[in-house]
Amino acid sequence: MTRTTARPRPRPRRSCLAVPGSNPRFLDKAKGLNSDQVFLDLEDACAPPAKPGARKNIVAALNEGGWGDRLRVVRVNDWTTRWTYRDVIEVVEGAGANLDCIMLPKVQTPEQVVALDLLLAQIETANGLDVGRIGIEAQIENALGLINVNAIAAASPRVETVIFGPADFMASINMKSLVVGEQPQGYDVGDAYHHALMSILMAARAYDKQAIDGPYVQIRDVDGYRRVAARSAALGFDGKWVLHPGQVDAANEVYSPRQDDYDHAENILDAYDYFTSVAGGAVGAVMLGDEMIDEASRKMALVISAKGRAAGMERTEVWAPPES
Repeated sequence: MTRTTARPRPRPRRSCLAVPGSNPRFLDKAKGLNSDQVFLDLEDACAPPAKPGARKNIVAALNEGGWGDRLRVVRVNDWTTRWTYRDVIEVVEGAGANLDCIMLPKVQTPEQVVALDLLLAQIETANGLDVGRIGIEAQIENALGLINVNAIAAASPRVETVIFGPADFMASINMKSLVVGEQPQGYDVGDAYHHALMSILMAARAYDKQAIDGPYVQIRDVDGYRRVAARSAALGFDGKWVLHPGQVDAANEVYSPRQDDYDHAENILDAYDYFTSVAGGAVGAVMLGDEMIDEASRKMALVISAKGRAAGMERTEVWAPPES
């Protein structure tokens, strides 16, 4: 089946707000929150008897609009359940034109991503939608999924993000803890989630995807949310799930550059462009204040600059070339 639409450039996902599809009031309230992404949930947030009605709620909410420029995602049930194919068919046939991505939970093998890709392509073709426009977000939630994460990230051009699902992951490896997102009792050195986070991050970056951290369930502990989010943000993750409106601003802040870092990155880019030009002397390594900058500096600055621009940041300090 021919893919007719190129994948969009990575879009900001600092805050990924979870909203149960079975609750129309929450669906409506989510439209007024300042999250980069909203995902309407048909999986764990919906009890089995509520899932068919939740599909209808989600289709109606997507078609009603009011989401602004945020990413609109629906999390379907995983392929081991009886609900998945109806989730995808009803949501995409009903609101495919107003949908950006399908989130697939508990991904264990690349074949599960390929199956969703093929189903999406058939629905898009049958309904006159651009084939390939709807993306896939792959959620890693168990040991087998983590082992196969590289192949999962590479399984389809539709894959936009690789997501860490800590709760199911903790259960799958028999981690001795009941507090999602916090260190297990007795693990007093390092970070128990470091291997999982780095494996997901490496797979995402190797195949030009975004890496998203999972939820922090102590929803009223915003300081705790910031502390845990800071760990994955420091590694290079692009964003984190949000389960409560009070976490949205924290996520947007933590996964954006600090203002002075953003200003410095833009100044490095400006200075490097000038000094490598003929007008600036065509040199490859120069001093910017007390810091030597070169091509590697430019690449690092591009990362911070891109994150800042995507967050809508504005410069407060602008470098100017030296007077001749």
